[in-house]
Amino acid sequence: MLVPLSWLKNYVPVTDAPQELARRLTMAGVEVGDVDDMGANWERDKVLVGQVLTVDPHPNADRLRLPTVDLGDGETATVVCGAPNVAAGQKIVFAREGALVFSARSGKIEKLKKAKIRGVESAGMVCSVLELGMGDEHEGILVLDEDAPIGTPLVDYLGDAILDAEVTPNRPDCLSILGIAHEVAALTGQQVTEPDISYPEDGPDIESEVNIEIADPDLCYRYTASLLTGIKIGPSPQWMQEALTKAGQRPINNVVDITNYVMLEYGQPLHAFDINKVKDRTVIVRAAREGEKFVSLDGVDHELNPPMLTIADSQDPVGLAGVMGGANSEMTDDTTSVLLESANFSPINTRRTRNALDMNTEASYRFERGIRAALAPIALRRATKLMLELCGGQAAKGIIDLYPTDREPPVVSISRRRIRQVLGVDYTTSQIEKTLTSLGFERAKEPGGLIDLIEAVEAAPAAERNNTLWMKVPYWRSDITIEDDLVEEVARTVGYDTIPTTMLSTQIPNWEPQPITELKDVVKDLMVSAGMQETISYSPTTLDNLSKVDALDESNPPLRIANPQSSEWEYMRTSLRSSILNTLGSNRRIAQSDGIRIFEVARVYLPQQEAKERELPTEKEVMVGVLSGPRFTTSWMASQEDMGFFDAKGALEHLFTGLGIQV
Repeated sequence: MLVPLSWLKNYVPVTDAPQELARRLTMAGVEVGDVDDMGANWERDKVLVGQVLTVDPHPNADRLRLPTVDLGDGETATVVCGAPNVAAGQKIVFAREGALVFSARSGKIEKLKKAKIRGVESAGMVCSVLELGMGDEHEGILVLDEDAPIGTPLVDYLGDAILDAEVTPNRPDCLSILGIAHEVAALTGQQVTEPDISYPEDGPDIESEVNIEIADPDLCYRYTASLLTGIKIGPSPQWMQEALTKAGQRPINNVVDITNYVMLEYGQPLHAFDINKVKDRTVIVRAAREGEKFVSLDGVDHELNPPMLTIADSQDPVGLAGVMGGANSEMTDDTTSVLLESANFSPINTRRTRNALDMNTEASYRFERGIRAALAPIALRRATKLMLELCGGQAAKGIIDLYPTDREPPVVSISRRRIRQVLGVDYTTSQIEKTLTSLGFERAKEPGGLIDLIEAVEAAPAAERNNTLWMKVPYWRSDITIEDDLVEEVARTVGYDTIPTTMLSTQIPNWEPQPITELKDVVKDLMVSAGMQETISYSPTTLDNLSKVDALDESNPPLRIANPQSSEWEYMRTSLRSSILNTLGSNRRIAQSDGIRIFEVARVYLPQQEAKERELPTEKEVMVGVLSGPRFTTSWMASQEDMGFFDAKGALEHLFTGLGIQV
């Protein structure tokens, strides 16, 4: 996640130097891998803001032109330029001779030299985004805002520091500028100023204009939409293009740029449909039909299957939920009416769809990590407001907000006693509340009827009630569910380095290993000394894998996991043979000519005969090994014989001898 400081400062004051801010964020658990000093190569006297005075044709080339640039203090310069968008009156970036610019030809930064181009001398350059190192766009020059002061060093006008945050999967809120702003505010004692999301609703009632339905509420948790009419597609303003470019996004047009801008701002993906291309103005969020065809915005044909979730009109899919929109509802320069979508989809279903179709997008990256459903209407209103300001038109009255299952942020308790147990520090209740409030948590009422249960589970005395806080989780946080999560929030915010080192309050108990544990360790050591390599595999498997090794009894099926991560991890294995053969197959594909000697010591789960409902299986420790391929590594000195029965017999004899077992 690229975080330009200039964008971050729109929401929270930043007084720390970029490197110091990066250090503090990293210490608080939001790792910043790099700080890019944008403008480090822009020398103050060589890269300036200028204004194009005139544009004359090149005498010897139809595609080249000669812009004359005002550099301030009466200085002008005329250079050769091939950009198609250069025009008189523009504020532009001018690089003098000797400036460091990125060369698309060599792919590296070079010093700009005076050159004669088709007979005309050029001692400078009107720069594109690519030449300034700000992005990949090089079709035309970079056009600055009209208020850019002529003659100002570009580093003073556009220079910025960009933090590269390496966000962990459990923190999707930090895949947004506002998410990082909340972290900065908590660390620096500042307040976050969130954007205004109010706007005039002058159009007809939205429910009279469009019909929206969620057919699969298990896959779509929330769907919100607004309708804008009379808009005009065009380029977005320079400030938005610069913000997107610094954050790694390519500007396209005002509508698309707004959806990307709000996605980066809030972490909530959005999509805009040309409502006039949506049949019957009807949107149905449903699972794909078997073999259904879909052409995505990038022009690729896809064949869909359930339970892939689609955004469909009355006939066909117009979008792939959480991944990408469809070409049949794409906006064009003639688009005047837009249905703006902001929704919340199942992370698991989004990931499976993305994997099946090999479509990695910014939207799927965020949905897979489980963003909060509460973000959807907030981001929708923010984007609608921006579209009214930048695209014109009017907004329909109200928004569509379908929320089949209320998934409000939870209320979680935290006690001083638990913090003492985990951190060894006795913070006061007010210190705990102040720290959590700075992160956006709100004090909540104690849920009625739960006190006796809490005391029974935690064995907390009645006196602890006054030292327990109930906190409402911020709407943008999806990673806070239990008390220890709040303990972690306190620790990382006050600083792990500020927590004093203390001795354990109790004696470490003696650990006496179980006999089976010691036996397993001995078996593993003996097998390794016999030339085998240990493997570790997952216990869940499939019925198909078990049936292939004759380990499936249909009259007494294996234990099924109630909430499997995928269909490949649905049943607990009754044999290790299927696991080790899968491991052998994976290794054989990689090392086709080498000998493989592997073993595994692990549990199998044997269903009990005539087991009662929900009765757990019998767990047994089992060892299995396999030898495959040539006995020795391929060499002119060694035999090419494959391993066989006597190799396995030798390994087992070594094991039994080591265990003192006579065979």
